[in-house]
Amino acid sequence: MADHHHSESNYNLEHEHEHTLLEGITCHLPYAIFSVAFCLAILNFLGYLTMSTTDAATLQRGARMLFHSFHFLHIVFAATGTLITYYRYSKNIMGGLLVGILCSMTFCTLSDAVIPYIGGNMLGVAMSFHLCFVTELNNIIPFLVVGLLNGFVMGRYHRGSHGFYSVFSHFVHILISSFASTFYLVAHGLPDWYSKIGVIFLFLIVAVVIPCTLSDVVVPMAFARIGKGERN
Repeated sequence: MADHHHSESNYNLEHEHEHTLLEGITCHLPYAIFSVAFCLAILNFLGYLTMSTTDAATLQRGARMLFHSFHFLHIVFAATGTLITYYRYSKNIMGGLLVGILCSMTFCTLSDAVIPYIGGNMLGVAMSFHLCFVTELNNIIPFLVVGLLNGFVMGRYHRGSHGFYSVFSHFVHILISSFASTFYLVAHGLPDWYSKIGVIFLFLIVAVVIPCTLSDVVVPMAFARIGKGERN
């Protein structure tokens, strides 16, 4: 009877957290809107304080430093979120670590660099492309390792904290991604970002909500279930 109750609880838990891509985007969209708006508000405030003393080249150098800082932090949250979702559906330790590495490399790059680069070019700006996983690997590895360790511990041993993580960390994850994407735009071709703030607002929502949804929910859940199917 106890085994039956345990199996039923696991079944309900698993199905409670099932998400299609559309459902995941719908869940993450409010976080994205608020975090991007907050990010632009902070950037506006900083711009107001320095507008009379900062030239475009200095602004871009500062934005480049801030981009790297937020990009590295984004990797921590992305790896953690990926592993928590993966270990909710699978106990394959090595599979989870591999998915965590691939998701962090792919979706952090997509969100923080590729989509802002494409968006800037669509606005007619001559953007430069920068790939941190090639040029900054020595700095990325510590953040990636910590993110994987954190996700492993939370996913395997702190299941009771998932509710708190879902509310708090999704928002922080998307907020950090918003800052990284915004500072990439400024650093790599768009110091005069305010003149296009409306379009940038829309671009940034797309840049953070789709990759973060894929990284946090859809991809790790899919790979975990593939692994289960192979074992069965």
